[in-house]
Amino acid sequence: MRIGINTRFLLSHKMEGFGRFTFEICSRLVKLYPQHTFYFFFDRPYDKKFIFAENVVPIVLYPPARHPILFKIWFNWSITRALKKHAIDIFFSPDGYLSLKTDVPQVGVIHDLNFEHFPEDIPAVPRRYLKTHFPLFAQKAKHIITVSEFSKQDIVDLYGINAHNITVAFNAANAVFKPQNEAVKREVRAEFSGGASFFVYVGAIHARKNISRLLEAFKAFKVKTSSDTRLLIVGEALWNDEEIGDRHPHVLFTGHVNIEKLAIIVGSAKALCLVSYFEGFGIPIVEAMQSGVPVLAGNLTALPEVCGDAGMTVDPFDINEISEAMTMIDQDSDKRQKMIAAGFDQVKKFSWEKSAEIIGGVLENNI
Repeated sequence: MRIGINTRFLLSHKMEGFGRFTFEICSRLVKLYPQHTFYFFFDRPYDKKFIFAENVVPIVLYPPARHPILFKIWFNWSITRALKKHAIDIFFSPDGYLSLKTDVPQVGVIHDLNFEHFPEDIPAVPRRYLKTHFPLFAQKAKHIITVSEFSKQDIVDLYGINAHNITVAFNAANAVFKPQNEAVKREVRAEFSGGASFFVYVGAIHARKNISRLLEAFKAFKVKTSSDTRLLIVGEALWNDEEIGDRHPHVLFTGHVNIEKLAIIVGSAKALCLVSYFEGFGIPIVEAMQSGVPVLAGNLTALPEVCGDAGMTVDPFDINEISEAMTMIDQDSDKRQKMIAAGFDQVKKFSWEKSAEIIGGVLENNI
């Protein structure tokens, strides 16, 4: 079988979100199914490290697709031609974007529909593209993959897709995320937080991540406690006009870091704080749990599903509730230890290997 895959987010210099999902799934998929040939479609020159096995054929298709006009050209013209030229049996798109101009069966991963619920959080041009095209992609797909039961039901409700045509394949954590010893933790604190303990947020700086309320809650936490715990924000702005509000002197921004550095930062934190008001999954939660770090998360969308009984969930719109939870985690060591133990149990539910097997089965069954 000839399987075409959209690998445009496999970027050696920076790999987040779609890129990390593509990497974790595709690196396993090609080895799980050595009998098939996988055609990796890049939109720019690629790093050879992404050619994970001998059954991978890399192909660069132009133009580089990072704008709605270029999306249409790349998927509807470049991809359509390539699928025909290479006699592709099925096309798999880890970011959910599909060709509307081919009859080749397609499987898309729709991670979430945040743009349908909070369109005001996205600039006008990409918002129009997403709201116009994703309903079409959902109808065009032979089958849809998504990453949580929450997102599956959301796709059913908003796009009218039959639930039997949607399969859940959970996200998971990379193996580099693991508990860190005290020596490493001291080094990380010395480098990033002036030697103090810290909460950590991981992800894009984006409105739905609710960072402005997280910062307000952290300020309130600092006012009512004598704790020297700081807050580390790891990530970059998703859009150039992103606003995050006033900064506290004990809030520290790292920008983008590579995954190895991220793993030791997360593993050295007192807790992860991910109080988003919309998530299709929330990979930092499983990364923290796998690292032996307590989790404070929002109580909406997919986050309670991912946290299970291990994380502390709060109303992401209630600054006082977020602040009170920070205080409890910061000051109650017994509570932290119980959360850590529960996290190790919860994280066993999430496996990239299992998700790659699920996706491989979907591809084989939808020719």
